[in-house]
Amino acid sequence: MAAPTEDAVVVGVGRSDEDLQVVRTAAVEAAAHDRPLHLLHAFNWAAEAATSAPGGPRAAAEDLLEQAGQVVAEAEPAVPVSGAIVEGSPVEALIRASESAFLVALGDGGMAGCTDCVPTDAPAVQLAARAGCPVLVGRAEPPPPGPVLVGVDGSTSSHTALGYAFDCAERRGARLLAIRVVESGRAGDGDDLLVETVARYATRHPTVAAECHTVRGDPGTVLVEQSRSAQVALVAARGDEAWRGMLGEVSQSLLYHSPAPVIVVRGLPPDAYGP
Repeated sequence: MAAPTEDAVVVGVGRSDEDLQVVRTAAVEAAAHDRPLHLLHAFNWAAEAATSAPGGPRAAAEDLLEQAGQVVAEAEPAVPVSGAIVEGSPVEALIRASESAFLVALGDGGMAGCTDCVPTDAPAVQLAARAGCPVLVGRAEPPPPGPVLVGVDGSTSSHTALGYAFDCAERRGARLLAIRVVESGRAGDGDDLLVETVARYATRHPTVAAECHTVRGDPGTVLVEQSRSAQVALVAARGDEAWRGMLGEVSQSLLYHSPAPVIVVRGLPPDAYGP
């Protein structure tokens, strides 16, 4: 029998209202990709035993998963749902799940509202750097019904992110906005390179309206600004160096500051969503 995480969208469930919004976001993602949703709650047994309500930490965790299941039923009633309670670190539990999952999701822990800090040890950052599949980092507020935004820098991994973004846009019935940022002071080659790249991937998704722009500026700053009107922003983990344990500056900027949910595309073969 296949594990409940096999090809599923797996979402980490915590106790905050933000976590329930992330469950809702993950449910929408599971529905769009025709995947089951697996709810995962991890906790420290000793710490929980000292603070949990009557009935013990296990009962409190089961109540939490039941509440999350009700959120899924309201948002996407056709999505199959399973759940599990494990002891230990939520990040480590989600990393283990990512070895067989289609996508793993977690809340940002308030990062998007932390304008002056760089929380490299934040759970969402650690998961995005180490997971074996794409990572969705959700926000406390629901996003607007805007385009699917993707950053394209010409690297192989950004092309994989572009193909994944086209698939997301098609499944969501959304338009796609591809942005290539040329840093100030560097020689530009116009918009042709991005237009040609997007056109190759568009052949597999003829129903998706795609728009592309080459912009001068700081890549992270430009993409964060563009994400303000996006329903989701996608970016490769780190250019052509998408190794485990590493995130590039652009993906970190989006994780820290984008008000939209962010999908860090990693763990996929280059031709997974190829033209």
